[in-house]
Amino acid sequence: MSDAAPNLLHRIGGWFSPAASAQIAAAEDAALRSDRFRLEREGDWKRLEAIVERIERGWLRGVSDEDLLAFPALYRTAVSSLAVARETSLDAETLGWLEVLTRRAWFIVYGPRAGLGDWLLRFFGGGWSASVRALGSDILIALALMVAGTVAGWLLVASDPDWYYALIPAGMADARVPGASRAVLMGTLFGQQSQSGLGMFAAALFSNNAQVSILAFALGFAFGLPSALLLIHNTTMLGALLWLYHGQGLTIEIIGWLAVHGTTELFAILLAGAAGLHIGRAMAFPGELAVLDAAAAAGRRTAQVMAGVVLMLIVAGLLEGFARQLIDNTAGRLIVGGFMLVFWTGYFFVWRGGEGKTV
Repeated sequence: MSDAAPNLLHRIGGWFSPAASAQIAAAEDAALRSDRFRLEREGDWKRLEAIVERIERGWLRGVSDEDLLAFPALYRTAVSSLAVARETSLDAETLGWLEVLTRRAWFIVYGPRAGLGDWLLRFFGGGWSASVRALGSDILIALALMVAGTVAGWLLVASDPDWYYALIPAGMADARVPGASRAVLMGTLFGQQSQSGLGMFAAALFSNNAQVSILAFALGFAFGLPSALLLIHNTTMLGALLWLYHGQGLTIEIIGWLAVHGTTELFAILLAGAAGLHIGRAMAFPGELAVLDAAAAAGRRTAQVMAGVVLMLIVAGLLEGFARQLIDNTAGRLIVGGFMLVFWTGYFFVWRGGEGKTV
């Protein structure tokens, strides 16, 4: 007890020392400034909050013209207040409330002006097709590469059938190999109605062509060279397959079998490859822009195209998983495939819609 008493007296005496008094005075002064800061601006903050709440609830017409005109200035004032408040001793509760308020106001001032429904309307109403047309000559280059790959694949296996095993992955070949009889090849084209449509759809989504589409776009940054090679290599497999069935007099049958989903799937690959080439060409010839800036600008232009490519691959998966199994004759398959080809060509290059907004 004898030691505790002096410690207690020392502590009490410290409360009245000049240093402690200065600290107390500084804390009181900071609190006073904080209160004054809040009181001077709280009216504007409350007004901003009231406007934000009305707009968020869809009551824009209930906001007066005076408040609408004042809204940007109120937002900037709140942001400035927030910056100052973070450097002062403004209480944590008010600071948190002000941060949330400015974030809500930011979405109204700078956020998207349309919802998902409006975006979809613009996308399908002309935005997607306008983005495709903006690729211009890159689509023609990609088409030429795909045609060249198909011809090259045909000529390679025609000169040496062993090329077939180099071009066609073992997992895709199954009974489709050189020397297979006409009956065996016919069995791979027809009589598959018992297969699960959902299973085929799932497999189609992760098929080689889907991977090629994504990679052809993603690798465009390497000046488009990997995109070009992927387009050529992928279509050499198509050429080899056409050669195999042509040898057994099943050319029309294999074209019909492929056409059901192929006109959509190959169109998607064409657009993805063109998008990759577009990025590569922008990097190789950036003009007045820096290379990375040119690539970024091209990437933004092609982003909308690739969003559509994903949708096309889903459609192709549905056609491969269901339509090709349900339609067990060549004429019907050719009709479906031809219709899809005309549809996509007309949508992208004939029908202009509202032109939309490209990315």
